[in-house]
Amino acid sequence: MPFADANGLHIHYSLSGAETAPVLVLSNSLGTNFTMWDLQTPVLEKQFRLLRYDTRGHGRTGVTPGPYTIDQLGHDVLGLLDALDFEHVHFCGLSMGGMIGQWLGVHAPQRINRLVLCSTCPKIGTPETWNPRIEAIRKGGMNAVATTVVERWLTPEFRARAPQPAVALLGLLQATSPVGYAACCEAIRDADLRESIATIRAPVQVIMGARDPATPAADGRDMALRIPGARYVELDASHLCNVESPEQFNATLVGFLKTM
Repeated sequence: MPFADANGLHIHYSLSGAETAPVLVLSNSLGTNFTMWDLQTPVLEKQFRLLRYDTRGHGRTGVTPGPYTIDQLGHDVLGLLDALDFEHVHFCGLSMGGMIGQWLGVHAPQRINRLVLCSTCPKIGTPETWNPRIEAIRKGGMNAVATTVVERWLTPEFRARAPQPAVALLGLLQATSPVGYAACCEAIRDADLRESIATIRAPVQVIMGARDPATPAADGRDMALRIPGARYVELDASHLCNVESPEQFNATLVGFLKTM
Protein backbone atom coordinates (compact mmCIF):
# COMPACT_ATOMS: atom_id res chain seq x y z
CA MET A 1 0.00 0.00 0.00
CA PRO A 2 1.24 3.54 -0.76
CA PHE A 3 2.15 6.40 1.54
CA ALA A 4 1.86 10.16 1.17
CA ASP A 5 3.65 12.90 3.10
CA ALA A 6 1.22 15.61 4.20
CA ASN A 7 0.83 17.99 7.14
CA GLY A 8 4.12 16.78 8.60
CA LEU A 9 2.90 13.18 8.57
CA HIS A 10 3.61 9.93 6.68
CA ILE A 11 0.07 8.77 5.81
CA HIS A 12 -0.73 5.19 4.83
CA TYR A 13 -3.60 4.89 2.37
CA SER A 14 -5.33 2.62 -0.15
CA LEU A 15 -6.77 3.81 -3.45
CA SER A 16 -9.01 1.58 -5.58
CA GLY A 17 -11.77 1.83 -8.15
CA ALA A 18 -12.03 3.52 -11.53
CA GLU A 19 -9.90 6.64 -11.92
CA THR A 20 -12.82 8.49 -13.52
CA ALA A 21 -15.30 7.71 -10.73
CA PRO A 22 -16.24 10.20 -7.98
CA VAL A 23 -13.79 10.07 -5.05
CA LEU A 24 -15.11 8.73 -1.73
CA VAL A 25 -12.92 9.01 1.38
CA LEU A 26 -13.45 6.58 4.29
CA SER A 27 -12.15 7.62 7.73
CA ASN A 28 -11.65 5.02 10.47
CA SER A 29 -12.78 4.93 14.08
CA LEU A 30 -10.58 5.25 17.14
CA GLY A 31 -8.52 2.09 17.67
CA THR A 32 -8.81 0.63 14.16
CA ASN A 33 -7.26 1.20 10.73
CA PHE A 34 -8.67 1.40 7.22
CA THR A 35 -9.34 -2.35 7.14
CA MET A 36 -12.41 -1.65 9.30
CA TRP A 37 -14.07 -0.82 5.94
CA ASP A 38 -13.38 -4.23 4.38
CA LEU A 39 -17.10 -5.12 4.27
CA GLN A 40 -17.79 -1.91 2.34
CA THR A 41 -14.84 -1.95 -0.05
CA PRO A 42 -16.01 -4.53 -2.66
CA VAL A 43 -19.32 -2.67 -3.05
CA LEU A 44 -17.95 0.86 -3.02
CA GLU A 45 -14.94 0.44 -5.30
CA LYS A 46 -17.29 -0.63 -8.12
CA GLN A 47 -18.89 2.81 -8.09
CA PHE A 48 -16.32 5.19 -6.57
CA ARG A 49 -12.64 6.03 -6.58
CA LEU A 50 -12.25 4.74 -3.03
CA LEU A 51 -9.67 6.35 -0.74
CA ARG A 52 -9.14 4.69 2.63
CA TYR A 53 -6.45 5.95 5.00
CA ASP A 54 -5.10 5.31 8.49
CA THR A 55 -5.68 8.24 10.84
CA ARG A 56 -2.68 9.81 12.57
CA GLY A 57 -1.41 7.47 15.30
CA HIS A 58 -3.20 4.45 13.82
CA GLY A 59 -2.32 1.58 11.51
CA ARG A 60 0.79 2.26 9.45
CA THR A 61 0.42 6.05 9.45
CA GLY A 62 2.98 7.93 11.52
CA VAL A 63 2.68 8.29 15.29
CA THR A 64 3.58 11.81 16.38
CA PRO A 65 3.69 13.12 19.96
CA GLY A 66 0.29 14.04 21.41
CA PRO A 67 -2.06 15.45 22.23
CA TYR A 68 -3.76 15.66 18.85
CA THR A 69 -6.73 17.85 17.92
CA ILE A 70 -9.64 17.33 15.53
CA ASP A 71 -8.37 20.42 13.69
CA GLN A 72 -5.03 18.66 13.18
CA LEU A 73 -6.69 15.41 12.03
CA GLY A 74 -8.85 17.40 9.62
CA HIS A 75 -5.80 19.09 8.13
CA ASP A 76 -4.23 15.64 7.69
CA VAL A 77 -7.13 14.77 5.38
CA LEU A 78 -6.81 18.02 3.44
CA GLY A 79 -3.07 17.44 3.06
CA LEU A 80 -3.69 13.92 1.77
CA LEU A 81 -6.25 15.20 -0.74
CA ASP A 82 -3.79 17.83 -1.93
CA ALA A 83 -1.01 15.25 -2.25
CA LEU A 84 -3.27 13.07 -4.41
CA ASP A 85 -4.65 16.06 -6.34
CA PHE A 86 -8.28 15.46 -5.31
CA GLU A 87 -10.14 18.77 -5.24
CA HIS A 88 -13.66 17.61 -4.36
CA VAL A 89 -14.66 14.38 -2.57
CA HIS A 90 -17.45 12.60 -0.79
CA PHE A 91 -16.47 11.83 2.81
CA CYS A 92 -17.69 9.08 5.15
CA GLY A 93 -16.34 8.83 8.69
CA LEU A 94 -17.30 6.68 11.66
CA SER A 95 -16.90 7.74 15.30
CA MET A 96 -13.62 9.70 15.38
CA GLY A 97 -13.76 9.68 11.58
CA GLY A 98 -17.20 11.23 11.82
CA MET A 99 -15.87 14.03 14.00
CA ILE A 100 -13.23 14.67 11.34
CA GLY A 101 -16.02 14.72 8.78
CA GLN A 102 -17.95 17.30 10.78
CA TRP A 103 -14.82 19.47 10.99
CA LEU A 104 -14.32 19.22 7.22
CA GLY A 105 -17.94 20.14 6.59
CA VAL A 106 -17.50 23.26 8.73
CA HIS A 107 -13.96 24.34 7.78
CA ALA A 108 -13.45 23.02 4.24
CA PRO A 109 -16.92 23.13 2.64
CA GLN A 110 -15.44 23.72 -0.80
CA ARG A 111 -13.79 20.27 -0.70
CA ILE A 112 -16.80 18.20 0.39
CA ASN A 113 -19.55 17.15 -2.03
CA ARG A 114 -21.55 14.84 0.25
CA LEU A 115 -20.91 13.95 3.88
CA VAL A 116 -21.84 10.75 5.74
CA LEU A 117 -21.52 10.81 9.54
CA CYS A 118 -21.69 7.39 11.22
CA SER A 119 -21.84 6.47 14.92
CA THR A 120 -20.60 9.89 15.86
CA CYS A 121 -21.62 13.09 17.64
CA PRO A 122 -20.34 16.66 17.74
CA LYS A 123 -19.42 16.12 21.40
CA ILE A 124 -18.46 12.58 22.48
CA GLY A 125 -18.14 11.90 26.20
CA THR A 126 -16.63 14.10 28.87
CA PRO A 127 -13.19 14.51 30.47
CA GLU A 128 -14.49 12.26 33.26
CA THR A 129 -15.03 9.44 30.77
CA TRP A 130 -11.91 9.99 28.64
CA ASN A 131 -9.23 10.73 31.24
CA PRO A 132 -9.42 7.36 33.04
CA ARG A 133 -9.12 5.57 29.69
CA ILE A 134 -6.12 7.67 28.69
CA GLU A 135 -4.46 7.00 32.06
CA ALA A 136 -5.15 3.26 31.82
CA ILE A 137 -3.55 3.07 28.37
CA ARG A 138 -0.49 4.99 29.48
CA LYS A 139 -0.01 2.63 32.41
CA GLY A 140 -1.01 -0.69 30.86
CA GLY A 141 -0.99 -0.32 27.09
CA MET A 142 -3.82 -1.29 24.78
CA ASN A 143 -4.61 -4.53 26.61
CA ALA A 144 -5.84 -2.42 29.52
CA VAL A 145 -8.92 -1.38 27.53
CA ALA A 146 -9.14 -3.60 24.43
CA THR A 147 -11.66 -6.20 25.60
CA THR A 148 -14.00 -3.62 27.11
CA VAL A 149 -13.88 -1.47 23.98
CA VAL A 150 -14.74 -4.35 21.64
CA GLU A 151 -17.69 -5.26 23.87
CA ARG A 152 -19.04 -1.75 23.29
CA TRP A 153 -18.42 -1.89 19.54
CA LEU A 154 -20.67 -4.92 18.85
CA THR A 155 -23.86 -6.17 20.50
CA PRO A 156 -23.62 -9.36 22.62
CA GLU A 157 -25.95 -11.16 20.21
CA PHE A 158 -23.77 -10.37 17.22
CA ARG A 159 -20.59 -11.40 19.04
CA ALA A 160 -22.19 -14.73 19.96
CA ARG A 161 -23.53 -15.32 16.45
CA ALA A 162 -20.40 -14.19 14.56
CA PRO A 163 -17.35 -14.27 16.86
CA GLN A 164 -14.72 -13.75 14.14
CA PRO A 165 -15.31 -10.00 13.61
CA ALA A 166 -14.82 -9.39 17.33
CA VAL A 167 -11.58 -11.38 17.27
CA ALA A 168 -10.32 -9.39 14.29
CA LEU A 169 -11.28 -6.06 15.87
CA LEU A 170 -9.57 -7.03 19.10
CA GLY A 171 -6.42 -7.65 17.08
CA LEU A 172 -6.68 -4.19 15.50
CA LEU A 173 -7.01 -2.58 18.90
CA GLN A 174 -4.09 -4.50 20.38
CA ALA A 175 -1.92 -3.53 17.40
CA THR A 176 -2.72 0.19 17.73
CA SER A 177 -0.01 2.43 19.13
CA PRO A 178 -0.85 3.36 22.75
CA VAL A 179 0.72 6.78 22.12
CA GLY A 180 -1.41 7.37 19.02
CA TYR A 181 -4.56 6.04 20.65
CA ALA A 182 -4.19 8.19 23.76
CA ALA A 183 -3.43 11.28 21.65
CA CYS A 184 -6.59 10.69 19.58
CA CYS A 185 -8.59 10.17 22.78
CA GLU A 186 -7.43 13.65 23.79
CA ALA A 187 -8.53 15.05 20.43
CA ILE A 188 -12.02 13.60 20.85
CA ARG A 189 -12.20 14.64 24.51
CA ASP A 190 -11.44 18.27 23.70
CA ALA A 191 -13.62 18.64 20.59
CA ASP A 192 -17.04 20.30 20.73
CA LEU A 193 -18.67 20.95 17.36
CA ARG A 194 -22.25 21.30 18.60
CA GLU A 195 -22.60 24.93 17.58
CA SER A 196 -20.46 24.99 14.46
CA ILE A 197 -22.14 22.08 12.63
CA ALA A 198 -25.15 24.31 11.97
CA THR A 199 -22.99 25.97 9.28
CA ILE A 200 -22.51 22.75 7.27
CA ARG A 201 -24.04 23.16 3.82
CA ALA A 202 -23.08 19.89 2.14
CA PRO A 203 -25.83 17.25 1.92
CA VAL A 204 -25.46 15.06 5.03
CA GLN A 205 -26.52 11.50 5.88
CA VAL A 206 -26.34 10.46 9.54
CA ILE A 207 -26.17 6.69 10.26
CA MET A 208 -26.42 5.57 13.89
CA GLY A 209 -26.63 2.29 15.76
CA ALA A 210 -29.80 1.98 17.83
CA ARG A 211 -27.90 0.03 20.52
CA ASP A 212 -24.69 2.08 20.59
CA PRO A 213 -23.51 2.96 24.13
CA ALA A 214 -20.54 5.03 22.90
CA THR A 215 -22.44 7.49 20.67
CA PRO A 216 -26.11 7.04 21.60
CA ALA A 217 -28.72 7.26 18.86
CA ALA A 218 -30.41 10.15 20.69
CA ASP A 219 -27.24 12.20 20.29
CA GLY A 220 -27.13 11.30 16.60
CA ARG A 221 -30.72 12.45 16.15
CA ASP A 222 -29.84 15.74 17.83
CA MET A 223 -26.83 16.13 15.54
CA ALA A 224 -29.01 15.57 12.48
CA LEU A 225 -31.42 18.25 13.69
CA ARG A 226 -28.56 20.73 14.09
CA ILE A 227 -27.31 20.22 10.50
CA PRO A 228 -29.62 21.86 7.93
CA GLY A 229 -31.36 19.25 5.78
CA ALA A 230 -29.51 16.24 7.23
CA ARG A 231 -31.02 12.80 6.69
CA TYR A 232 -31.12 10.28 9.53
CA VAL A 233 -31.07 6.45 9.55
CA GLU A 234 -30.85 4.15 12.57
CA LEU A 235 -29.62 0.55 12.25
CA ASP A 236 -30.16 -2.34 14.66
CA ALA A 237 -26.53 -2.42 15.74
CA SER A 238 -24.01 -1.12 18.25
CA HIS A 239 -21.12 1.28 17.58
CA LEU A 240 -19.49 -0.34 14.54
CA CYS A 241 -22.74 -0.49 12.60
CA ASN A 242 -20.83 -0.94 9.33
CA VAL A 243 -19.53 -4.28 10.66
CA GLU A 244 -22.68 -5.45 12.42
CA SER A 245 -25.19 -4.44 9.72
CA PRO A 246 -23.10 -4.19 6.52
CA GLU A 247 -25.88 -4.78 4.00
CA GLN A 248 -28.12 -2.04 5.43
CA PHE A 249 -25.14 0.24 5.95
CA ASN A 250 -23.91 -0.20 2.38
CA ALA A 251 -27.37 0.33 0.91
CA THR A 252 -27.89 3.52 2.92
CA LEU A 253 -24.45 4.88 2.03
CA VAL A 254 -24.65 4.16 -1.69
CA GLY A 255 -28.27 5.28 -1.92
CA PHE A 256 -27.41 8.63 -0.38
CA LEU A 257 -24.26 9.23 -2.45
CA LYS A 258 -26.02 8.32 -5.67
CA THR A 259 -28.98 10.63 -5.02
CA MET A 260 -28.83 13.69 -7.25
